[in-house]
Amino acid sequence: MTECPGDAGRMAGTECVDETGPWPFVTRRVYRLMDRSTRIWSSRHHRKGLLLHAGKDLERQKSLLRRCLWMPRQLNWWIGIVFAIGSLLFAFGSVLSLSPGFAKTWSLNARQINAIFFAGSIPFTTAGYLQLYQAANAGKFLVNESRVRRRAFFGWQPHEIGWLSCTLQLVGTVLFNVNTFDAMLPSLNWFQQDLLIWVPNIVGSILFLVSGYLAFIETCHAHWAWRPSSITWWVVFANLLGCIGFMISALFAISFATEHTEAVTVSTAFTLIGAVGFLIGSLLMLPETVLTEQP
Repeated sequence: MTECPGDAGRMAGTECVDETGPWPFVTRRVYRLMDRSTRIWSSRHHRKGLLLHAGKDLERQKSLLRRCLWMPRQLNWWIGIVFAIGSLLFAFGSVLSLSPGFAKTWSLNARQINAIFFAGSIPFTTAGYLQLYQAANAGKFLVNESRVRRRAFFGWQPHEIGWLSCTLQLVGTVLFNVNTFDAMLPSLNWFQQDLLIWVPNIVGSILFLVSGYLAFIETCHAHWAWRPSSITWWVVFANLLGCIGFMISALFAISFATEHTEAVTVSTAFTLIGAVGFLIGSLLMLPETVLTEQP
């Protein structure tokens, strides 16, 4: 029997027969009950209140697509929708920045385009907090019951990979609030731009990247895995690609004393790539919620 200290593995008649995860985290446990049946605990599914299914998720996706468009009682659905709104606004702002003629058609100047990015950062922060709230209230896993519920606004579970990922993501979104708001300030010199816009951008992007990778390995139960048959894997993989896009964008966004048009273009292009990655991951959360919802 594998020792699973502090969890349901110590319940009478229950054995923890296997546990795995990317060091130093445990993200999956298998329990054997008294009737010799097994019960699987998965970190992401537990904190989101979702069920595991043995079948191939993608094969069931088409038949459930219509239902996933309206699930207002599911917090996961709202998280996906709100993240998608923020991603769309970031993508729209990026397209306008890359296409001055298109922006001129809408009669939008640079400051108004920056306001679109700031507007997009608000849904990111909202959805980021909802994910942290969800992780903070996941409760303890019990083999013979669904879970014990409690209410906490932030919680403190740094040893839990899901909570840590959500916390880093939330802090990153707040920094995006700061840098997109500062981008609307008029008459900033290059040093002020780097201090007020680029610094929170690069720090927020680093936090996003770490958060995205933690969410990815939480789902993979390893530091890397290729599982295209799982829609949950696609959710975290698309989000990770989005985080990489934002990270590259931030690296090219530094001003220094001279503005380089090519670097600005590359930065904006990768912002668009990051937004599209997050948009895909956000939209995939809707069928994921249908496929793995609790009864």
